[in-house]
Amino acid sequence: MLQPLTSATDPCVHCGFCLPTCASYRVLGNEMDSPRGRIHTLKAIDRGELELDATVASHFDTCLGCFACVSACPSGVRYDQLIEATRPKLNAPELRTPGETAFRKLLFALLPYPRRLRAALSPLRRYAGSRLQELIRQSGLSRRLGTQIQAMEELLPALSESSFRDDWPVINPAMGDKRGRVGLVLGCVQRVFDPEVNAATVRVLTANGFEVVIPTQQGCCGAATHHQGETALTETFASELINSFRQVIGPGKEAGSEPLDAVLVAASGCGHTMKQYGSILSHQTHGQTFANSVFDVHEFLDQQGLSDAFKQQLQPLRSDQTTTITYHDACHMLHGQQIKSAPRSLLQSIPNVKLKEPMEAGVCCGSAGIYNLVRPDEANALGAIKAQDLATTNPDWIASANIGCTLQIRKHLKDQRGAIPVAHPMQLLDQSFRNQPMDHVKEIE
Repeated sequence: MLQPLTSATDPCVHCGFCLPTCASYRVLGNEMDSPRGRIHTLKAIDRGELELDATVASHFDTCLGCFACVSACPSGVRYDQLIEATRPKLNAPELRTPGETAFRKLLFALLPYPRRLRAALSPLRRYAGSRLQELIRQSGLSRRLGTQIQAMEELLPALSESSFRDDWPVINPAMGDKRGRVGLVLGCVQRVFDPEVNAATVRVLTANGFEVVIPTQQGCCGAATHHQGETALTETFASELINSFRQVIGPGKEAGSEPLDAVLVAASGCGHTMKQYGSILSHQTHGQTFANSVFDVHEFLDQQGLSDAFKQQLQPLRSDQTTTITYHDACHMLHGQQIKSAPRSLLQSIPNVKLKEPMEAGVCCGSAGIYNLVRPDEANALGAIKAQDLATTNPDWIASANIGCTLQIRKHLKDQRGAIPVAHPMQLLDQSFRNQPMDHVKEIE
């Protein structure tokens, strides 16, 4: 039985303002798959009028956890806290089929562990991004493997040599006058599927006068498991990540005793979870201390300001004309961390850049951690909507600050007219700083 949630659900007046913003309601059209419907369900469970069985649980499983409803609610209902309290209950074995449970266990045994993920992907190095992969997708052969395996294959990007190694030094010196010292979390999926994001982030930070400390043994931050109510795993990942920084910072340690001004992350899903370490590790005093030091890299750079030397060296991304960029708001950045202006401000520092806004910036793209793997039908519908919305702005580039969103958007943009490249804002800043005009638009490698 769920714990009493009366105090949390009481503010809901069932006004319906959440419905247009809700991604699952958008594609399913079912009141039970909306925040209002789920809150009604929680109240019924709390009163003993309804049991949390497999059917009821399925309506909670359709929730992407995008928190758009939190931003939209005029009554201040903290649906994010409600769904977070509910999710651990959904992992009871009787609430999902054995196949669903096994697939989730496979994902949690693989995705949060870069070494395991690299080992699993190693046989696919030549296949990923190849003509053979394109032909197999066009033939529909991957559909014969089942919808979930198909979803995994369709998200698989080309894999570079950097995808299979972490060769960062612990200390990456600042360029010019040193302005501060920061740590960087590499992420588990990002470092494998899009390692150039971290490389660009380090270059931008060091070029702005920040020394960057990167613990070599760092693992997953716990975001993927946290978003799915896997409490024990999340606590383990969070503690281990904090310890990885402790192992290199301090008297006699590899990175010395100079403290960090901040711990930065370039993937918004990770940042959202890391900022909640105080509650995730509520029984440990260092959880909140670490959480207080966490900043999204855009948030940090916007607060600190780009250095004059860095700004003076920025060059247009295209040598002969304006570059139009449409920025995609990741849900855990916009709704989870309330960060909206910082990425846009940084992108506008690039000369000859014109920012465009999609019509439905606040609607989820359908990635949502592992959602596009465990609920591929709903995720595909949302991905198609998002890709069309972004493509309609006719940008030269789409900027995305979350690895899950980037993979999801790239996948669905292939169905739109033309090929619109997707890059992280740090990559675009880095390209501008290094004066590498992109006259022939292509994905950054």
